[in-house]
Amino acid sequence: MAKTSREAFVEISAHIARQGGSYSGWYCGITSNIEDKLFYDHYVPKKYHWCIARECENSESARAVEKALLDFGCDGGGSRGDEDSIYVYAYLKSSDTVP
Repeated sequence: MAKTSREAFVEISAHIARQGGSYSGWYCGITSNIEDKLFYDHYVPKKYHWCIARECENSESARAVEKALLDFGCDGGGSRGDEDSIYVYAYLKSSDTVP
């Protein structure tokens, strides 16, 4: 179910807080295909790795969440998606991920 930008930001921020590290250890972005982006572009392990994705109402909402996460210190590319990019994601950077 699609989330408002506020709902998505709160849920992603809470997930990051549960991990206990700083925002700078996380990468965030937006995409239209969460599976390809996380597991094939960024090489995020499918099991036992800190990551989260939320579907937003539209690409503007996803971009707002991405910007807020970047403002809080997450690493990221900054709105490289298109109008179909309704998913915002974040993952803990590790030696397995790119970056």
